[in-house]
Amino acid sequence: MSDYIFYPGCSMESSAKAYYESVMAVCKPLGIGLKEIEDWNCCGATEYLSLDITPAYALIARNLALAEEQANGNKTIIAPCSACYLNLAKADHYMHDDKAFGNKINEALAAGGMHYTPGKLAVRHLLDVIINEVGLDKVKENVVKPLAGLRIAPYLGCMLPRPDYGKRYSDTEHPDELDRLLSALGAEVIDFPLKTHCCGGHMTQIGPDTAFEMIHRLISSADALNTDVIVTVCPMCQMNLDAFQGQMNNHFKTNFKIPVLFFTQLMGIAFGEKAESLGFGSEFVSAAEAISRVRVQAPKPAEDAPVAKKKTPGLPMPPLRTKTDHTQEAGR
Repeated sequence: MSDYIFYPGCSMESSAKAYYESVMAVCKPLGIGLKEIEDWNCCGATEYLSLDITPAYALIARNLALAEEQANGNKTIIAPCSACYLNLAKADHYMHDDKAFGNKINEALAAGGMHYTPGKLAVRHLLDVIINEVGLDKVKENVVKPLAGLRIAPYLGCMLPRPDYGKRYSDTEHPDELDRLLSALGAEVIDFPLKTHCCGGHMTQIGPDTAFEMIHRLISSADALNTDVIVTVCPMCQMNLDAFQGQMNNHFKTNFKIPVLFFTQLMGIAFGEKAESLGFGSEFVSAAEAISRVRVQAPKPAEDAPVAKKKTPGLPMPPLRTKTDHTQEAGR
């Protein structure tokens, strides 16, 4: 068992709970021990960095300082969320390469009695650790239910492979790490040309027409390739392509229904874990039919409630559920 410092990020406790559950399920058989940073805080996502650089990076670096303090000999932070990974990696990189900037951030941290030594810890995404440290041979050893017959489009989004500070990915535009992992699970992996294109991030909140255009490009391209499932490594990407797929359909008068899952959910299925324990049923576009192709019964999501009509235009949000507890749908 190899131990790593674990930074979950905010979404793993809410919209990406299925990611958290499936990460916990697959790390144990792979020998990955996760020690969560105590008292961690939000990384600031994308908004804070556009407002004020110093407090934004001080907010991010606080997590690095806590991780260094609690490391207990561990040298690596695992951040499963691509946005969290990128923010933590950038903070460490900039503090290390620009000494004046690093001193400025540490001066801010000192107000709270904290300090971070740039370069002391390596920030890595879970996919990187699985591929480059655990290895695909170990992954294959745990496969008891191969995903044969399931056509999967691997989608990494724009934040994970670039900038690649640690030179851990085969290519910044068309990396094959997720492809190789899914192949090791027995899936039929599609050569998806848009695998590192942006999902739109928070454009759904500030420019919905632009956001729907970006989501449509990804979903329609996957559909044209006869995709059964889109697999992602990022909570933001998963939410945009899944939760806003219906509103994108309304916008373009289309009817796409492609389930969007986390790569760890399919790893869990291949490892023989029950679908209910991997967060299936929490997605908006049901993955039940697709997963049935590998002879696995998965709970269906609760039906969406009608979206209330507003008297004044408002920002788009994912539709509400008729049930908040998806475990009820699974009969648990």
